[in-house]
Amino acid sequence: MSDPLNERGQVTAALDMVAKAAGPYLDSLGDRLVHDRGADGLLDLLDGPLPEHGEGTLDSVGRLLHVGTEAATHSSGPRFFHFIVGGSTPAAQAGDWVTSLLDQAGGLWLTSPFAARAETVVLRWLKDLFGLPQSYGGVLTPSATFANLTGLACARQWWGESHGVDVAADGLAGLPRMPVLAGGYIHPSSRKALLMLGCGRDGARIFARDEAGRVDLDAMERELERIDGPAVIVGNAGEVNTGDFDPIDDLADLAARHGAWLHVDGAFGLFAAASPRLSHLVKGVERAHSVTADGHKWLNVPYESGFAFVRDQEIMGRTFGPWGAAYLPTEDDPHVNYNCLGPESSRRARALPVWATLRAYGRQGHREMVERHHDLALRLGRIVEEAPDLELLAPVRLCVVCFRYRPPGVPEEDLNELNRWIGEELIADGRVYAGTTTYRGMTALRPAILNWRTTEADIDLLASVVQEIAARRTR
Repeated sequence: MSDPLNERGQVTAALDMVAKAAGPYLDSLGDRLVHDRGADGLLDLLDGPLPEHGEGTLDSVGRLLHVGTEAATHSSGPRFFHFIVGGSTPAAQAGDWVTSLLDQAGGLWLTSPFAARAETVVLRWLKDLFGLPQSYGGVLTPSATFANLTGLACARQWWGESHGVDVAADGLAGLPRMPVLAGGYIHPSSRKALLMLGCGRDGARIFARDEAGRVDLDAMERELERIDGPAVIVGNAGEVNTGDFDPIDDLADLAARHGAWLHVDGAFGLFAAASPRLSHLVKGVERAHSVTADGHKWLNVPYESGFAFVRDQEIMGRTFGPWGAAYLPTEDDPHVNYNCLGPESSRRARALPVWATLRAYGRQGHREMVERHHDLALRLGRIVEEAPDLELLAPVRLCVVCFRYRPPGVPEEDLNELNRWIGEELIADGRVYAGTTTYRGMTALRPAILNWRTTEADIDLLASVVQEIAARRTR
């Protein structure tokens, strides 16, 4: 049975095995631990030497299902509040299965007109949802990190061209360091993108007016006045510790006055645009030169999914392609080839789950989900403010609640260690997942509410489990 050709008759049975496991597993997510450390021993069943002849399709898929449904971290469930992670809507999850079933080479129109057309439609729908001009170019990416890489690579190409250099062709040699300016909310994914682009992980100059990281616009403007030549400004829509926003409209004004490129990292915060109640938070984003977001956050599509939008679609082509290989399409190809607009060459048809969920629930469904999660965050914020032993550390702006346990009589110098311990115990307990961060020098919890399954009962459980665990330490 070594050659998979000998197992071709098992395809339907293997897929049926997964389908039959899916219903009970998904139905159990509301009741099971987010992560059951007691099941970690099952991970040993994944190990061992490479089989010489293979154990067969059904045996292998069965083992993977057995281990995964028990020992995985069940982040698709309603009580995973760590790391700003969404889930997978029913339509998106099924769309992802279709993606694997069809297994399209999604980078070129020649290899899959179906995948290319789906991506074109999805990008148009997303621009509509986010209030971005339809004239913007776009590409789907594996993540916000790759989306930031895409936008900032285009910024680097633009900056190089302003110095008379085609960076895509000739690199950065001989050029000065590209000036990158940001407030204190800049995310590690933007820093990682700058690292990969040769601009330096620490190449961004930070202009913050307080410990929280709020941008100092006056200091940034003085720096822009001092710089000889164009610069790149990085704005953040949705800071990870509190859900706060840079003033995007003000940054767009700065960019316009000084001829700078404005890049907006909207990994989860860009979804505020879907709600009339919250859209003021991203006012001005339609003036940015590049904008990014994550699909596997608030859109609730499976990993991996990101979006990059660039005002000048032609610069995307100059940055990422074509490559001049005889077997690949040329620049005059009348069809869009998305692997010429972003960093990937081999690309799965990641538009399909996005298309499925946008078509299934529409603008209204996504607006309702965003507003429901905002309401749940406000509910948790009220619980924290009303509890005598909890302290809200920042206003609830969107879907992140930053707070700490602060019981009477515990000295300030002991609170960080206490809250760090609570965070570790929360993860070990497994009923809810909500880790710690450091905000203005304080160790804090920062649950993020983005999963479509999450309800008021899950929020109430989170608050009660935090207090239950804390009471063990302080009683």
